[in-house]
Amino acid sequence: MKNRCFPSILSVVLVLTTVARLAADDWPQWRGPQRDGVWRETGVVETLPEKPAYAWRTPLGGGFAGPAVAGGRVFGCDRILPADATASVNAWNVTAPVEGAERVFCLDEKTGKLLWQHVYPCRYQVSYPSGPRATPTVSDGRVYTVGAMGDLVCLAAADGRVLWSKNYVRDFGTVINPWGMASAPLVDGQRLIVLAGGAGGACVVALDLRSGEEVWRSLDAEDPGYSSPIIIEAGGARQLIVWNSLGVHSLDPATGKPYWEFPYKTKMAHAVATPVFDPQRRLLFVSSFFDGPRMLRLAPGGPAAELLWQGFSRSELPRNTDKLHCLMSTPAVFADHLFGVDSYGHLRCLDLDTGERLWETLEATGENRWANAFLIRHGDRFFLFNEHGELVLARLGPAGYDEIGRLKIIEPTLRVGRRNVVWSHPAFANRRVFARNDREIVCVDLSAAPDESAGSQE
Repeated sequence: MKNRCFPSILSVVLVLTTVARLAADDWPQWRGPQRDGVWRETGVVETLPEKPAYAWRTPLGGGFAGPAVAGGRVFGCDRILPADATASVNAWNVTAPVEGAERVFCLDEKTGKLLWQHVYPCRYQVSYPSGPRATPTVSDGRVYTVGAMGDLVCLAAADGRVLWSKNYVRDFGTVINPWGMASAPLVDGQRLIVLAGGAGGACVVALDLRSGEEVWRSLDAEDPGYSSPIIIEAGGARQLIVWNSLGVHSLDPATGKPYWEFPYKTKMAHAVATPVFDPQRRLLFVSSFFDGPRMLRLAPGGPAAELLWQGFSRSELPRNTDKLHCLMSTPAVFADHLFGVDSYGHLRCLDLDTGERLWETLEATGENRWANAFLIRHGDRFFLFNEHGELVLARLGPAGYDEIGRLKIIEPTLRVGRRNVVWSHPAFANRRVFARNDREIVCVDLSAAPDESAGSQE
């Protein structure tokens, strides 16, 4: 009897294991579950359809903050203007305050129905006053959001109750930077780590997740910049990597104690893209629109770093830049190469070890100043979401750019110069893509037919 039951039990275990491997994944924070811009989910389309398969579309207000998806819900932030107010048509005007409110909202992932919202007054006095910039972070039943004017709020994911809140200006002495606070909160253990940009060594602050009480503060900086921090492991230590207006910093995430610093002062505090780490080579990459890239090699025997190579430019124009000058788009590492969108929309491929540029193309984006596309790797392919609202599926390698398909999923609505753009990072979760502009958020099905489901997408 025992022998007859054993194969059946084993079969059940194998089935459950297979189901677990094929389980869908959430996207609970900036750039995905591991904050690395990789979509590891299986069962995703191999090619893009001719028309988007919308699961739902829900109206919303302005903003740049991408959505987060967790626990069957979609979390986001936007800006609500009173009926008699309009945002400045001059994106550079930081002197004219605009009354209004910021909103944190929660939608049902399957239907797009509004489940709850939290609205608080917020007067804007920043460039591009469309709305919040930072993607929410969802962890252990709580949602953490940062508004453009430095409002940090912790809410219950279930019903939107405010559990605690901070204001960067009031609590840390922050001077709001010209483009508003954009760095996404980072959860590490029982700490929430934020780039508050405060005075008195409060550029980086760790808070207790439950109470919001300060645990530690670290670093002084003229401006925190706009980049989001990451945590890596190198040299036998967990390192919190922070890129601000003065340079690249490594801190002990438990205490805030500095490990090392690489000075790199960027023009206009253009530290925007998230640092990219290659654990196999222990390489850490940052890139700025005006000042170009820096590739650091991290030491194997302890927390330390040295410059491996850097870029050169005579101006921001593509013909005067030799490597990769990113603005908003975070580059990606794949197959010993680095891929990213340059200052005027050129998608470029660099050799990781030398920085040599192997090729560039405008096929994914088109050419414009600050032209943008967000890169998300899925197995040996990339999903690129460009500023035209198009989702592009392509293979990227040292030999060049190989486009598989292209699908427009949302309209560009933000006016920049003489063109409309969408500059919000999408979320990829549960075989769907979630994208927003200044008018709506959409959910598009990307699940594969049963006979075309792909395997592991590491």
